[in-house]
Amino acid sequence: MIDIQPLAILREIDRTGSLTLAADRLNLTQSAVSHAIRRFEERHGVKLWEREGHKLRLTQTGDYLLGLALRVLPQLEHGATVLDDYARGRRGAIRVGMECHPCQDWLMRVVDPFLAQWPDVDLDVTTAFQFGGLAALLGHEIDVLVTPDPVERPGLEYTPVFDYELVLAVAETHPLAGKQRAAPEDLAGETLITYPVSRERLDIYTRFLVPAHALPRRHRTVETTDLMLRLVASGRAVSATPDWLLRGAKGVTGVRLGDGIAKSIHLGRRSGKTAGYLDGFIHLAKAVQI
Repeated sequence: MIDIQPLAILREIDRTGSLTLAADRLNLTQSAVSHAIRRFEERHGVKLWEREGHKLRLTQTGDYLLGLALRVLPQLEHGATVLDDYARGRRGAIRVGMECHPCQDWLMRVVDPFLAQWPDVDLDVTTAFQFGGLAALLGHEIDVLVTPDPVERPGLEYTPVFDYELVLAVAETHPLAGKQRAAPEDLAGETLITYPVSRERLDIYTRFLVPAHALPRRHRTVETTDLMLRLVASGRAVSATPDWLLRGAKGVTGVRLGDGIAKSIHLGRRSGKTAGYLDGFIHLAKAVQI
């Protein structure tokens, strides 16, 4: 059986970059941390790290155990939280993972009625995944994944909650604003703004620009929808945006991308028997219109 303490030590060293800081985070002395790792190494006949001057370099074994720690420890910590909830008379908790940057406002319209309907269930929302949303769901780090790009895997099921179209957001004074649809070459002289997502996962690239062997003049990213729309309205850039975000947006209009890029938001969860409150969350999500 693998001890938990060395896994926790490796995770904190990875987080802090320092043996000393890791020891402080774990409320241990540096010598106690070194002794725990040495005892683990002797027991299993392995080396977890090597020193390079003042730095530590993980061995192949150390890298493997760090990955294990990043997968296992969040589940154990969540398990401890659930047990504490049960001890306090609470039913449990739902951990929602977000792969849809502009869905925050929609999600909040689901959260309010859910909290009112299930007062004894806690709810947490995260956009930070160590290995991506799909791996987080399969690894029990989250219970529900909000995603526009469902990936079929054994043991997972998805529920579509609403449809939308990805459009090109441009300023009302932009030359493209008068067109019914934009062509890939129309973006050749434009600055394209997107959320901070890899190009391989951006439909504006995979379903519009790349098939036509076209690229924008410049590509930049922003974190928030509000800033994105303000930059578009000022004429500084264009953006591939869900059509619902443009309703009521000042100074911005949407132009169809080619023949249209239809999308749907899905809620992914693990298959099998689930808690009633998880079913309740998904039922409420389907009822909230965008």
